[in-house]
Amino acid sequence: MLRATKIVATVGPASSDLDTLIKMIRAGVNVVRLNFSHGKAQDHIDRAALVREAAARCGREVAIMADLQGPKIRVGKFENGKIQLENGDKFILDAACELGNQERVGLDYKELPRDLKPADVLLLNDGLIVLVVDKIVGSAIHTTVRIGGELSNNKGINRQGGGLTAPALTAKDMEDVKTAMSFQADYVAVSFPKNATDMEMARQLANIAGEQYHHKALMIAKIERAEAIPVLQEILDASDGIMVARGDLAVEVGNAAVPALQKRMIKMARASNKLAITATQMMESMIVNAVPTRAEVSDVANAVLDGTDAVMTSAETASGKYPVETVEAMAAICLDAEKWDSCKLDADFLNMTFTRIDQSIAYGALFTAHHLRVKAIATLTESGSTALWMSRHHIDVPIVALTPSISTQRKLALYRNVSTLELPHSQDRDAVLQAAEDLLLEHRVVGRGDTVVLTWGEPMGEVGGTNSLKIMKIGQR
Repeated sequence: MLRATKIVATVGPASSDLDTLIKMIRAGVNVVRLNFSHGKAQDHIDRAALVREAAARCGREVAIMADLQGPKIRVGKFENGKIQLENGDKFILDAACELGNQERVGLDYKELPRDLKPADVLLLNDGLIVLVVDKIVGSAIHTTVRIGGELSNNKGINRQGGGLTAPALTAKDMEDVKTAMSFQADYVAVSFPKNATDMEMARQLANIAGEQYHHKALMIAKIERAEAIPVLQEILDASDGIMVARGDLAVEVGNAAVPALQKRMIKMARASNKLAITATQMMESMIVNAVPTRAEVSDVANAVLDGTDAVMTSAETASGKYPVETVEAMAAICLDAEKWDSCKLDADFLNMTFTRIDQSIAYGALFTAHHLRVKAIATLTESGSTALWMSRHHIDVPIVALTPSISTQRKLALYRNVSTLELPHSQDRDAVLQAAEDLLLEHRVVGRGDTVVLTWGEPMGEVGGTNSLKIMKIGQR
């Protein structure tokens, strides 16, 4: 049974050997995430090569996502590695401090004092520690501890409600984009974008860095700042997709607001013909346990029912004890949730207008496939656009993209309900259609006598030229 929802898995120390990667891909990984917050450039280059080798061993194309670190808004280091803060304690965040102690600690983000005012609330270590700003004196932020706890080296800082001015793209990110393009990362995830300009700048940097490799990556905006929510549509328009990054977002807007925001963001992404990834703590307990909690199962299933393109693991597969089992569990949950996902395709087309021929063909194929109950929709595509439009609407018919482009195959690995097969280039229409039929049979997507909807563009081989649709019975051409 084909799984519609894709799985993005982060690789790290627990999953950076060839054997484990092969097992993870066979278990269901579609996209591998390289987290640029950890490791050096060569580490990512080596892991990317390992991913490509593992995918080749498995006989499939897997996308690589380079996830940029973004601005480091963190405390510095302590003399003894950590301290214990109690409710009511006075504590200073000091941009001029070199090594922290029980009274004060340094800051990686030296401009933080300029972003704050008295009564602001700071959340440290994912909101586990809460500080209230009393006053700012030069480089020092004087606070009172509202909720205490253990504070250790390099823990993150958020301002409740957002509003920190740190740029989304740091000097490190700019160098990391060059590294990502050197191994032709299929996706670049941009951390903490505040507006469309941040995404446009990231795309421009990636296009320039990728030019020598004749490669263009797709751009994913990680929605994790409160100020990104009011301008979400602008960010979507400037991106190829979004990541519902629930960790930092929850710290800034509050945990209770995140589930409704998740649904809204996924709905907006699909309506805008963009991708959506749901991330953070989806299978968190599997870092140390071999099975997920019931709440985690429900979390993944609900993301599937929301219409997300992909669900994502972080530490579960990067540093956890059960990376392969995590992927297996996640795949099983997605499959089961998809069985109960009711198809409402006709409602999607109410009051819709089509402005392009290729878009009209894509929607015509969906409508026809839904009402004829065909076995599959097969789309011959160069860029993947037709498959993207089809995948934005829920249909319980698999969409198979047939393309000669390896790069397109990898990018399509993230699209919901789309699988890919490599179809060689040819200008001969009849030969291409016969090869497509043979390929579908060879890979057991269909059997003889099955009905499929096939779309393609004429003349053959042109990008953005889908203008033909055919309903055909396999083996009866």
